[in-house]
Amino acid sequence: MSIATQMGTVLERTAVSTNIRERRDFSCAIFDARGGLVANAPHIPVHLGAMGETVRALLAAHPQPPPGTVYATNDPSAGGSHLPDITVITPVHDDAGRVLYILANRGHHADVGGLTPGSMPPASRTLADEGVALRHLPLVEGGALARARILAALAAGPHPARRPLDNLADLEAQIAANQAGARLVALAMARSSPATFLAHMAHVQAQAAALVARAVAALPPGTRRFADALDDGSPIVATVTADRGRLAIDFTGSAPAHPGNLNAPRAVTMAAVIYVVRALVGAPIPLNAGCLAAIDVVIPPGSILDPPPGAAVVAGNVETSQRIVDVLLGALGLAAASQGTMNNLTLGGADWAYYETIGGGAGATARAPGASAVHTHMTNTRITDVELLEARFPVRVERFAIRAGSGGRGRHRGGDGVVRSLRLLAPAELALVTQRRTTAPFGLAGGEPGLPGRNTLDGALLPGATHVHAPAGAVLTVETPGGGGHGPAGASPSLATETPPASDPGLVGA
Repeated sequence: MSIATQMGTVLERTAVSTNIRERRDFSCAIFDARGGLVANAPHIPVHLGAMGETVRALLAAHPQPPPGTVYATNDPSAGGSHLPDITVITPVHDDAGRVLYILANRGHHADVGGLTPGSMPPASRTLADEGVALRHLPLVEGGALARARILAALAAGPHPARRPLDNLADLEAQIAANQAGARLVALAMARSSPATFLAHMAHVQAQAAALVARAVAALPPGTRRFADALDDGSPIVATVTADRGRLAIDFTGSAPAHPGNLNAPRAVTMAAVIYVVRALVGAPIPLNAGCLAAIDVVIPPGSILDPPPGAAVVAGNVETSQRIVDVLLGALGLAAASQGTMNNLTLGGADWAYYETIGGGAGATARAPGASAVHTHMTNTRITDVELLEARFPVRVERFAIRAGSGGRGRHRGGDGVVRSLRLLAPAELALVTQRRTTAPFGLAGGEPGLPGRNTLDGALLPGATHVHAPAGAVLTVETPGGGGHGPAGASPSLATETPPASDPGLVGA
């Protein structure tokens, strides 16, 4: 975990884009030679749980990747999440050319093409609408950067990347982060031996498997079904069965593949599952492949949770993933719904693009109220500092405050959302990809729902997913949802739970 954290430090300090440098929308991790996640830094859950699928897809396509080669992938049908998230994969070999382990990181690029600046188009209907897809693209061969090939790939397709040199700079930072990880692993191996280090990779996964199995065995036996719907009515359904130390999760009954972009690639659905399973363990272990050893998962092929190749997915990664987590936590009786959205905002012009996600309210649990004004569950990014945002882009932040009273009432209240108002100082294309605008975050065990979110431009209501050309001087206001409450309102919390714990990393994102 320390090595993965230091990889992240290198990436943060050498990248160009605000997304990676300031918002820290990236993740770093170490994998074994088979693509099993071993350890990660506490970065973005939707990245970390999905990257194993990406690494295994690479190994399936290139079972013996040559030494000195580094690859890039963002294709959702090869383990990607959505196109702005580019994963850089570095296999590390021994002297005989055998893969010892694999380093990878995933970073959200400011733009990879698509219908709108920032590559988060609200109206996309195919993957081609969302930008440039890379599938196991060699970035480095024989130790040399393939600059011409990278730029050609970024210029391909009907909607190429708008600032390919920025993409190239961020990819070089991602390559450097993996190189830093390789140096640190070499030092660790030198302190013991390669065999000892690799053995501990297996031990870490075995420990996670044992702790998850223990947590699953403590669940009440039986079957629970829980369902919720996206704002357009598309159902997300989970049937959870605990039986003799195993947990079966079946998403049968969820909507078919979405005609728009709310499809969550299978890798994203599995990322949500591994996140929730990790939440069952009350010990500080790294999220890794061992967490799934006692879990059986059924995801209907061709559904909104495992769409066909070429389907639009940009909102599934950020929005549907959140709904999957809420439904699973609801089925397990662990937490009321959190805000259920990442409140994705993209602004851009001819030569600039800016993307941010906005926090909201966390769902309450039987132990504690939900936190206010935080990123929850599958996202863990920061928001850009006001000073940096206003210095780099034609935007003024006029209000950023807690949306008081938006959390659902209950024995424990849901957390409150936020209000964020931005004035445009130049004309801009504005794209919003948000959920929970018509469906409220549910309460649990008698708790009341949180308030849905609301988006306005100069006071006029905007749809949850929209793309508009806004003039200079226009003010966009995003009011984010609150979390659901837990337990009947009016009941007094016990002394043991009246003061929430200092942290609850399993249920509330930082």
